[in-house]
Parts: sequence; C-alpha cells; structure tokens
Amino acid sequence: MTVDQSPAWLALNRHADEVRDQHLKDMFEEDHHRFQKFSFRAAHCLADFSKQRITDATLQQLIKLAEQQQLPQKIEALFTGEHVNTSENRPALHTALRQPKEIPLVLQGVDISKEIHCSLERMEALVEQIHNGQWRGYDGSPIKTVVNIGVGGSDLGPLMTCRALNLFTTDEIRDIDLHFVSSMDGSQLARLLNQIDPASTLFIVSSKSFSTIDTLANSNTAREWLVNASGLPVELISQHHFIGVTASPSKASEWGIPEKNQLHFWDWTGGRYSMWSAIGMAIALQTGNTNFRRLLAGAHEMDTHFRSAPLTRNLPVLLAMVGIWNINFLNIHAHAVLPYDGRLQHLPAYLEQLEMESNGKSVTLNGEKFNYSTCPILWGEVGPNAQHAFYQLLHQGTESVMCDFIAPALRYKEHGDELKAQHQLALANCLAQSRLLALGDSVLEDAANAPSHKRYRGNQPSTTIMIDELTPESFGALIAMYEHKVYVQSVIWEINPFDQWGVELGKQVATSLLDQLTTPSAASTDCSTAGLIQFIQQQRQEA
Repeated sequence: MTVDQSPAWLALNRHADEVRDQHLKDMFEEDHHRFQKFSFRAAHCLADFSKQRITDATLQQLIKLAEQQQLPQKIEALFTGEHVNTSENRPALHTALRQPKEIPLVLQGVDISKEIHCSLERMEALVEQIHNGQWRGYDGSPIKTVVNIGVGGSDLGPLMTCRALNLFTTDEIRDIDLHFVSSMDGSQLARLLNQIDPASTLFIVSSKSFSTIDTLANSNTAREWLVNASGLPVELISQHHFIGVTASPSKASEWGIPEKNQLHFWDWTGGRYSMWSAIGMAIALQTGNTNFRRLLAGAHEMDTHFRSAPLTRNLPVLLAMVGIWNINFLNIHAHAVLPYDGRLQHLPAYLEQLEMESNGKSVTLNGEKFNYSTCPILWGEVGPNAQHAFYQLLHQGTESVMCDFIAPALRYKEHGDELKAQHQLALANCLAQSRLLALGDSVLEDAANAPSHKRYRGNQPSTTIMIDELTPESFGALIAMYEHKVYVQSVIWEINPFDQWGVELGKQVATSLLDQLTTPSAASTDCSTAGLIQFIQQQRQEA
C-alpha cells in the first residue's frame, strides 16, 4: 500500500475538501492571530506560514501523517548512519560533516567524526598556506588566482556560499581572486584564461568520482594551457597548480594529482550535500577558515533543532509538511524561490538542484510506481528582479504557485542611512508582494470597481523566511533547513532522496554519441539524432 491509500492521507483528502475553496483574505478576517499561531523560530530563522492556506486542523492532520510515516524514527536513522540511501546501500551523513569534533559518531567500528575533522584540518592547512603566499606556481610566484572546477553540487554550493558571504573575511587574509568554472562547452574557461596569469593560478578540481566528463574536460584544458604557457612537464604543473577534492583518490592520482595535493571526503556524502566537506575549500579561501567553521556551526544548530524539536514546532518539518499540503492536497505544482537580498542570487539555482534532483522521483523505495505527485517544479530569482519578470504570472496568471520569500531583517549596520534605506525598500517590497499574493486587491479601497484586467485574485500561498541578518551562522542554518525539508518530504512520499539515477542514462548516451560526432558512421540511432549529426558534420565540412 502506498502512502496515498493510508488513513492519514485519506483524512487529509477529506479535510482538503473543506479548505480548498476558502480564500486567504477570509482566513485572516476570521482569525487575527494567524501570525502568532503559524510562525515559528529556531537557529537564526523565523518561518511565517500564516499566508499558507492552512488552519489549525490542517497542521494537526499533517503532523499525524508525519507520525504515521514514522518520521521521528527516520530522522534518527539519518543522524545515526543507517543506510537511508537504499539503492546505493549506504548512509547519508552530511550532518556529520558539521558536528563538533568532541561528538563521536561510530560507523562500522570507526569514529568518523575524527576522520572528518582530520580532513577539515588538512583543508585548513592548505588554505592557510595559500593565504600566507607559501603555495607557489611553477616560476615561484605566490598564488593570486584560484579557479574551482566542478559541476552540480561541486560547483553550486561553494559558488552560492561565496557570493552570499563575500563580505565576510578577516584582515589577515590575503586577497585571492576566486572563480568558478562548470560549463561543459568550455565557454567560462575560454573567457577566463585570457584574463589570468598562469604562473600564479591554482585550480581546485572538485569531483566526487573524479570521472565526471564535464569536470575532466575543463581540467584537461586548464592543464594543457599551463603546460603550453610554462613549457614544463605535466607532472610538475600538476604538483604546483592542481588540488583535487574527491571521494576517489585513486582516480585523482591516475589523472595526475599527487597525493599530497588531494583532499578527501566520503562516498556517503552526496554531491548536492557536499559543500560542508573539503568541497567547500573555495568557501574557506573566500571567507577564511574561521568563517567556514561558523558556517558549519550554524548548520549544526539547525541539525540539533531538527533532531530534537517536537514535530509541531520543528522548522524543517513544518516547511516540508506545508509543501506536502500544497502539492498533494491543493494540487499546486510550481514553487518560486524569491530572496530579497542580492547576496542570495544563487540560492534559487541551488535549491532547484537540491530539491528536484533529490525528490524528482516516481518510484517508491519498494520499486512501486505511484499515482501521487512528488517534487514540484522549482525556479526563482532575486525578488526585486523577479517583480519585473514573472510576477505578472504570480498575480494574474492561470497557474497556482507557492512561493518562499526569503530576507534578512537587518543589513548595513555599519553603513550610512542611504544603504539602510535601500534595505528598507527591499523589505517593503518583500512584505508587500507576499501580502498582495495572499489577499489580492482586497487590500485596496474600491477594488471591486476596477476593470477586470486590473483585478488581483490573491489566494496564492507563500511562506516568508526571515533570518536575523546574513552571517555564516544564519546562512548555514538556512541551507540545512532546506536540506532537512527535502528529507522529510522523501519520508512522506516513500522515496530515496540521496540517489540520482535519472541523470545517469543521459551521460551514457552522450558518451556513445561522441564518436559519431567526430567520425561519421552508420551506427543505428533514431532519425532525429541522425539528422542532427548529419547537419553538424555538414557545417564542419563547409566551415
């Protein structure tokens, strides 16, 4: 029996029939204490669910569903190293990457906490070496430019965090020019190599498997560029200009990175959960080791809350269950992520990967196909920019969309009134947009007499997530909250959020087509692909 046939699910279906036609403006008129009832705080974050189409009974029924699915036991299984990644028969212990050194975690007779902190300290030593100008290029120049080569979780997490925390550094840190390269077509690297000095550039090759074709293609190009610029052998270039961060040290060595230049993490660390490991070296280079530790501490604070707080006041649980309500009972399958702080510009892209790669599944843990929806389509943009792009659809389109508004309460404490005023403007827009989406034009006088093309229907549900201010701690807590939200929803939907078999077949087919693109053949394929290959080959011949 799948979850949609269970008693708690069927009870929520009946409850949805009672709530579905209610408008948020009526809910607010009937209950002036919605904010007090439906807002919750923990670990630097406040989550306001009062603009969601829920009642007291809705939350009670959702918690019953979570209890029916044994969520408390599943949370404990995540933290204690049970094999929650069933298809790959291993744990998912990203939470262990940010727990303090003095807290042991024994896995198969080994205290992995000690191993984790040994890796972290090794990373910190390399970061200090670079900051102190002690890591030298092939001609003795200190490293001035660092390029992180990765894709997916090995790119998005560090990139997002470096942009979010770019103002957090300490005076003793030498300025490093940091870049990120992920595009398979080489466009990012081609532009970058014309701007940087090879003798003072270090490449961090971030790849769990060290076999991802995107990452290796960029790494090979970077190494060839260095060899051509220096005239030195590959072995010397690899020693001076490459660090490998991987869970496959033998593959990194095979590619040519010496063992002393390698940082390791574990196969139980999923790529999209890996920024807390040595994959986060770029973050430590940008912000300093102390601030990287603060990031881990903030995430651990949210971990502790998630593990210990009752379900009724548990931020990740409530965030997840309200999402379940929207998706499976109100039939809302689009989710917009709207940060009102330009430093969070990469957060929507990060959450797109985190949620859609984790929970974009249609088969249960038992291999059964099911008839209910799982992960919605996520997209987003910095809120003020999005207002001039797709908010038209949110306010007057035909699609129901759930939204997350995200903003810090405080900013520019050390700056003048002008920048503080700009932050106030951003906050005013954030609050106004969520209010209008919920209540529609009922907030305006005489709205009923406006022409139909100027009417705002409202009743679009949203959650507002406020952090006290954007710091390494609050940012770590925010990201950990969304990670745990994903896990909770996977428990309810009875799926494995820690594998991604849906991306593997495309890689295999791409490899098989590579030879056909370079060498004409009569290999069997569909007529569309064959026609496109023929067009490409014709263009090459005519060029």
